[in-house]
Amino acid sequence: MDLATIFGLVLSFGSLMLSVVMEGGSLRTLVNLPAALIVFGGSFGAALVSLPLGVSLKSIVVFRHVLFSKPQDPVATIRLLGDLARVARREGVLALEGELLRIDDPFLRRGIQLVVDGTDPEVTGSILETELEALAERHQMGARFFMTMGGLAPTLGVTGTVMGLVNMLGKLNEPSTMGPAIASAFLATLYGVGSANLIFLPAATKLKVRSSQEQFVRRMTLLGIEGLQAGDSPIVLAERLKAFLSPKDRSAADEAEESVGSGVGESVGAEA
Repeated sequence: MDLATIFGLVLSFGSLMLSVVMEGGSLRTLVNLPAALIVFGGSFGAALVSLPLGVSLKSIVVFRHVLFSKPQDPVATIRLLGDLARVARREGVLALEGELLRIDDPFLRRGIQLVVDGTDPEVTGSILETELEALAERHQMGARFFMTMGGLAPTLGVTGTVMGLVNMLGKLNEPSTMGPAIASAFLATLYGVGSANLIFLPAATKLKVRSSQEQFVRRMTLLGIEGLQAGDSPIVLAERLKAFLSPKDRSAADEAEESVGSGVGESVGAEA
């Protein structure tokens, strides 16, 4: 679970609710089902018009990545690739086939399988590059859905407010109902602006960040696979991959290398 996302949602919504209570208001006054239906139902329907059905439905599932996705650890990936390089150096490339079941990352597993199968290095690189491009496109479409929702929700909120005011103006002969009707009408705007800026747009940004992090690690993984196929030594391979890391992460990678022996054993499965 992504603690930053959970904490951010609790803090943002909690701040809004607390401000209402501090001003002497009641949280019940913020509940309005017709306004919620206009904003959320209308925004989702308009998003379905804007994007293909498959993209929209998959994006709903993708939202779990905002809450539960955990970025890959580049240091652990370097350590794993170093272990695989030791196996390849000691027992040959074909011995890497025995390590496939211990590798959780499907991208790395696919790359190692291509290496074991004796695929030409250029073909291996081309296949994995294509997979990276497809991954980036899928992630972009997922983020686009929430960006679309974030753009539509405030507009639908204003639409709901106008509808509420029109409804209220039709009852001018009942002055006692005007106050509650006006308040209810403006809740649609609150729902639209609030959901866009607290849920939809932040979710789109988080998905973009997650995509960048995953592509970064997979770019590094691709370089490591190319090094394995070229027969680089574990030390050379690790040093090439450390160029991707910040100084702090490089220190962590150096410490990890010092604690690793020459075999892969249980450490490969644990770090994968």
